[in-house]
Amino acid sequence: MMISSGIATLIHILVCWILVFKLELGTKGAALANSISYWNNVILLALYVKFSSSCAKTWTGFSREALHDIFGFIKLAIPSAVMVCLKMWSFEMIVLLSGLLPNPKLETSVLSICLNTAAVIWMIPFGLSGAVSTRVSNELGAGHPRTAQLSVMVVLVVITIIGIVVGTILIAIRNIWGYVYTGEVEVVEYVATMMPILAVSNFMDGLQCVLSGSVRGCGSQKIGAFINLGSYYLVGIPLAVILAFVLKVGGKGLWYGIIAALIVQVSLLLIVTIRTNWDAQATKAGKRVHESALPTNY
Repeated sequence: MMISSGIATLIHILVCWILVFKLELGTKGAALANSISYWNNVILLALYVKFSSSCAKTWTGFSREALHDIFGFIKLAIPSAVMVCLKMWSFEMIVLLSGLLPNPKLETSVLSICLNTAAVIWMIPFGLSGAVSTRVSNELGAGHPRTAQLSVMVVLVVITIIGIVVGTILIAIRNIWGYVYTGEVEVVEYVATMMPILAVSNFMDGLQCVLSGSVRGCGSQKIGAFINLGSYYLVGIPLAVILAFVLKVGGKGLWYGIIAALIVQVSLLLIVTIRTNWDAQATKAGKRVHESALPTNY
């Protein structure tokens, strides 16, 4: 998967350059290049599944087995998607709200840069989130509660170190980072003032990301979805609106609201993690594995 994504990324650079500059399609070309790159990745993965010996039994034709325990799968899948969507939509909403501020062109430009920067950095904890989710669920299913708990502790230490390092880098390059996106001095200077705020939010975002992965690994997606809903839409967005439009803090106020949401989210997820009965979770996971196994006479 990593190699496939790497190849698709290299192709994307060339395709994007051709569409944006050579064919002069501008932002439309960038969007089209993104779509093409997604399809390139899909095709590469499909070819691997088709011709790799390790995936020889991946597709054996249509069968009722594909629908076995489908409701159990959906029961976990939908809350998992809701967890991620609620969080991502709130960040997008912040950029949309920036268009209602005085000097919307400046505010939207700066917050769009901040959102893009945050999204790039977020890929690091997002990868760790997927890793810890898989590790925790596997260890619980195998009846190893202490190993699952240790995995969570290790990933928290790792993401804390990464958060500090990345935050330090963001603050160090705050005066030049804006030039990656634009030559407008006003935008660059505004971005520089936002970088320390962005460093704090990325640090908290990393913590929530791996804690969310742990919650998903325990099969507690519903709890995570409710936490995200309350954190962002009962605390973060309302506070962002108050700070930006009532107290006139501007774009910084919008991002302060996101930080408040992240603090609430991390606190609640940490409480859930600390109060997790790992032995009970292992028993529950083992039962789920047993129930989802295909009957021998299926």
